[in-house]
Amino acid sequence: MDVMRHTFIEGLKNAHAMEKQALSIMQPQLNRLEHYPDVSAMLQQHITETEGQVERLKQILGMVEESPSGMKDMFLSAMGSMAALGHVPAQDEILKNSMANLAFENYEIAAYTMLVTMARENGETAATELLQQSLDEEKRMAAWIAEHLPQVTSTYLSLKAGGMRADV
Repeated sequence: MDVMRHTFIEGLKNAHAMEKQALSIMQPQLNRLEHYPDVSAMLQQHITETEGQVERLKQILGMVEESPSGMKDMFLSAMGSMAALGHVPAQDEILKNSMANLAFENYEIAAYTMLVTMARENGETAATELLQQSLDEEKRMAAWIAEHLPQVTSTYLSLKAGGMRADV
């Protein structure tokens, strides 16, 4: 197998594990949100998109006669669950989660940008289109988070100043 193809396949497997990790980070947040309905709705939408991304990655791996790495999937899912739990005891959980979510979305944008480039250079036209769809979804989510950080922060401060629970 040539280097370009091997790198592309490893990138696909890594992206599949990355998306499994994303699901293990988002779901616990969604289950805890009380005071941030916009964040909750967007997380639910992005969970659905992420599930679609996992399916697209499986489809692309099938097109190149490969399969996801069970070991990578398991390891990164466990790491994602631990990361999500790490913010639970924080009194500013929503703020920490918002920062972490924006950082993770940008990580995913970088991963998909590279995968789109690899797919193009490997002549994988169908894969390029599917990966571009995932990249576009990640860009929309990152932009939404960045745009709503001021609102989330203001809501947090208002709840906190009113003596209410503001963390979730």
